[in-house]
Amino acid sequence: MSQPLHRALGLTDTEADRIEEILGRAANPLELAMYSVMWSEHCSYKSSRIHLRRLPTEAPWVLVGPGENAGVVDVGDGIAAAIRIESHNHPSAIEPYQGAATGVGGILRDIFAMGARPIALMDPLRFGPLDDPRSRWIAEGVVSGVSGYGNAVGVPTVGGEVVFDETYRGNPLVNVLCLGVLPTERLVLGQASGVGNLAVLLGSSTGRDGIGGVSVLASAGFTEDGDGDKRPSVQVGDPFEEKRLIEACLQLLDEGLVVGIQDLGGAGLTCATSETASRGGVGMDVDVSAVPRREPGMEPHEVMTSESQERMLAIVEPGSLERVLHICGRWEVRVAVVGRVTEGDSLRILDGFDGEVLAEVPVSSLHDEAPLYDRPSRAPAEPLGPSAEDLGPPVDPGADLLDLLTDPAWVYRQYDHQLFLNTVVGPGDDATVLRLKHPTTGVDTGRGLALTTDGNHRWCAVDPRRGTALVVAEAVLNLACVGARPLAVVNCLNFGNPEHPEVMWQLSETVDGMTEACLAFGVPVIGGNVSLYNESAGTDIAPTPVIGLLGLVDRLETRPPGATLVDGHRLVLIGPDEVGLGGSLWGSAHGAPGGLLPELDMEMHVDVADLVRGLVVDGLVDGVHDVSSGGLGVALAEMASRSGIGVHVARVSDHRALFGEGPSRVVVAVDPERLTEVLERAGQTGVPATRLGLATGDRVVVKGLLDLPLGDVEAAFRDRLPEALGSGTVNR
Repeated sequence: MSQPLHRALGLTDTEADRIEEILGRAANPLELAMYSVMWSEHCSYKSSRIHLRRLPTEAPWVLVGPGENAGVVDVGDGIAAAIRIESHNHPSAIEPYQGAATGVGGILRDIFAMGARPIALMDPLRFGPLDDPRSRWIAEGVVSGVSGYGNAVGVPTVGGEVVFDETYRGNPLVNVLCLGVLPTERLVLGQASGVGNLAVLLGSSTGRDGIGGVSVLASAGFTEDGDGDKRPSVQVGDPFEEKRLIEACLQLLDEGLVVGIQDLGGAGLTCATSETASRGGVGMDVDVSAVPRREPGMEPHEVMTSESQERMLAIVEPGSLERVLHICGRWEVRVAVVGRVTEGDSLRILDGFDGEVLAEVPVSSLHDEAPLYDRPSRAPAEPLGPSAEDLGPPVDPGADLLDLLTDPAWVYRQYDHQLFLNTVVGPGDDATVLRLKHPTTGVDTGRGLALTTDGNHRWCAVDPRRGTALVVAEAVLNLACVGARPLAVVNCLNFGNPEHPEVMWQLSETVDGMTEACLAFGVPVIGGNVSLYNESAGTDIAPTPVIGLLGLVDRLETRPPGATLVDGHRLVLIGPDEVGLGGSLWGSAHGAPGGLLPELDMEMHVDVADLVRGLVVDGLVDGVHDVSSGGLGVALAEMASRSGIGVHVARVSDHRALFGEGPSRVVVAVDPERLTEVLERAGQTGVPATRLGLATGDRVVVKGLLDLPLGDVEAAFRDRLPEALGSGTVNR
């Protein structure tokens, strides 16, 4: 016996009853399809909204907070910055190249929908272990998809993360962040207004690729039977169409021809029409027959739920239509009038504006009245596993250090990160720095925008609340290492199945940890994304909140020194020396992922960040690197590898001090003539500063623990990814 249509579309019996109550009648198949995509986890956040409300979202510099296409902050000089982060996890697991490429395309549209020109992309990526062939195949395809789309559309990919871990086997995480800039007067919102105004569809024709798309894929995990049947739901991208669309839309906005604009992302035309109408408090009639199609015989429900890429919906006054057509013709962008703004609260889908009414629903019921679930929440009954604190000292700390090193440079070399010639600090450093130029005149302001993305599933698996706070703290310190102060957070919350109480507990704790940290650091959360059902064969991924942090460099007079060394310079640890092996990279590598995380002293962290920022801006340090995953040992090895200069360190007592992880710690390389001034500055602010040793020679030496040739350290750091991925081929 076949199941009811609403269940086949992913709606529960209770949800179907609620739809019938809203409409006062039974919904027809087209209406059910529209509710199914709009009430999906991806579009409605029905399992997470109740928790996300606790996040701090306001600050005097915030122009647009959560709920729009992107968050926007005022950065001075008449300039605003728009920023957004999204996930394309499930599509990328099925079709790695197109899943990642269309993730890039979607996040770009979120930015220029606000009136901003996209100037930078970042891609926090997580895959299964390097020894798993399918994980390597996914990684190669994803990296190629990000580079293939970003390079072709002409927006630089300036950083991100690359993590390989067993928890992501079968369920990779492909998060993409985009930053754009705009003159503040060009800011536009995704809302419809003005009865009689036209809904104009711009860009590509609509096809069957991506029907349901992420709104379907993101609402279910992966099974052991494979997911070939989901492949048609993955969208196909065209970066050259996107480039034309960017230029056409920005010109339309510059000339004031658009009342509101919205990208067609999750749920396609259903989402764009209902959200713009709902935000504007109006209704809309949509002529489904007027939508350009790339395939014959498409049914109305296919047209309304397709997530075909490179499409925007603009609200245009009738008197401006001729000029809109002219501009779009110049940029070779397809234009079609597909709707009209109406009085009331009804979204009507018509077969011709004077034809049959195929569907009629209240717009608010699609956008604002999705179910809100307070799902059961329960802490895990069993500990995560043994703690590395209980392990004995390693037989060979040097070999352990080599095993922990991975340089993502191979990945970054696939990306063009110098487009626009704005990039001052590119991929691979603690944070990226871009020159802040006026988006209209191109005049350099003498200031910079800084970006970082950070996540640590090991910390969050041990303690999602404290782990998330530690991730936010790491992001703040990464910005300080390039001389930037934090402005705003966006987040991508990647979790397993929300129907599992342990997952909902993880999500709730994560939100509280982020709230505590953002309040302490004075940084609002201006947008984000929740990706649920990240599970494979019934196993949830470790909780993986990814933090994107935007900052401002007030004086960009010289390039920040970066994670490097200078021969003869003194090495100093800024910050406390309290560390632990709970949730550490070293512990995980030795089968002991559990334990306790170190305390985060918020006030001390602010003091450390302020001190480091000042040292960088004033040019008092010639190398700087935060201490995070892998502890002090990995931080020193990375600095040595990047500079080709060895280190001799004496004040590290044991493997716990070498590999232990703790917040608020930075290694700096200081000219001997400036050492006294640096130590005095630290003393004046009450921040601990410990002299570690010297940058010199061709060996990495930690007295009493390890003595390695620099060449061996460089090879381990440099060669792991190229050997695993660089010789592979991508099967698109």
